[in-house]
Amino acid sequence: MRRLFLIFLTGVTLFGQATSGPGRPRITGVAHIALAVHDMEKARAYYRDFLGYREPYQLDNPDGSLSMTFIKVNERQYIELFPEKTANSDRLLHISLEVEDAEAMRQYLKAKGVKVPDAVSKGRIKNSNFNVKDPDGHQVEFVQYEPDGWSVREKGKFLDGPRISTRIAHIGIIVGQLEPAMQFYGGILGFSEFWRGSKDGKSLSWVNMKAPESNDYIEFMLYDAKPDLKQLGTSHHLCLEVPDVEAAAKALETRKAKAGYTKPLEVRTGINRKRQINLYDFDGTRSELMEPKTVDGVPTPSSTAPPPRP
Repeated sequence: MRRLFLIFLTGVTLFGQATSGPGRPRITGVAHIALAVHDMEKARAYYRDFLGYREPYQLDNPDGSLSMTFIKVNERQYIELFPEKTANSDRLLHISLEVEDAEAMRQYLKAKGVKVPDAVSKGRIKNSNFNVKDPDGHQVEFVQYEPDGWSVREKGKFLDGPRISTRIAHIGIIVGQLEPAMQFYGGILGFSEFWRGSKDGKSLSWVNMKAPESNDYIEFMLYDAKPDLKQLGTSHHLCLEVPDVEAAAKALETRKAKAGYTKPLEVRTGINRKRQINLYDFDGTRSELMEPKTVDGVPTPSSTAPPPRP
C-alpha cells in the first residue's frame, strides 16, 4: 500500500510539472547595457580611451551614419552605445540577459503571462534575441550567442586594451514598487535576493538580485519620488568589478585620456562596506568601480527598512 501511495505522489508531481508549462531556461548572466549618448566621440573617449576597452565592431544606418557601436568588456559582456534620438532624456535604452535558448525563454515567458513578440529575431550581428518590458517599463533583452554570430566570431580578440575591469558585476535600474519587480525578476526569471541596503535606515534604497545561473546581478534602485534626469544618470548604472580600487585609480590617473576627465577619482566605502569609485561618462551615466569583498571580508547585514513606496 505504501509503495502504491508513493507511486501516486510521484505521478501527481510529474503531472503537475507537465501541466505547469515549460521550465525556465538557464540565464547565464548580464550580457550588456545599452546607452544613448549625445556625443559619440566623447563617449568613445570615456569608455574606450579612459576605461581602456576595445571597440570590436559597429553598425551603420543605410545612409552611412552610425547606428550603434559595441564596447567589449569580456567575451560575453558588452556596453552598447547608440547616438541619442532625443536630447535630455534617460540614457538607459535596455539591459540584456544572456540565455542558452532564446526561443525556449520566449515560450516560457509567454506561458507565465509575460507579453512577448511572436518570434525570436536574429540581430544584425547574427545573435538571437527578443525584448520584453519589466514592471517599471524597462526594456529587457534576452540574447543567445549563436555559433555564427559576431560575438563568437571575435572570441579571443579585442581584449588587449588596458581594461580597468574585466567584468560587469551588476547593472542598476530604478524600481518604483518593489513587489512587482520581485515577482518578475525573482518569481518568473529566478533571480534570488542576497542583500538589501538603506541610505538612512528609515526606508529601503537597494535590493540586489543575483541571476540564477551566474554571479552577475541586477541592483534595484528604489525611489519614492521619481528621479530627475541627473539622478537617473546615477541610478541607471553599471558596476565594473576591480580587485583594488586604489590601484584602479592610480592606473586611470596615468592615462592620456585622463586629461579630458575632470571629476575627482575618490575612493569611498559604500553602505555595503565595499570600497568603490564613482565615475561618470559625458552624459552623466555612472560607472561604479567596486571591489568584490567588504573592507574586512565580513558580509554586511541586510537592511530591514521598508520600501519607500508600498
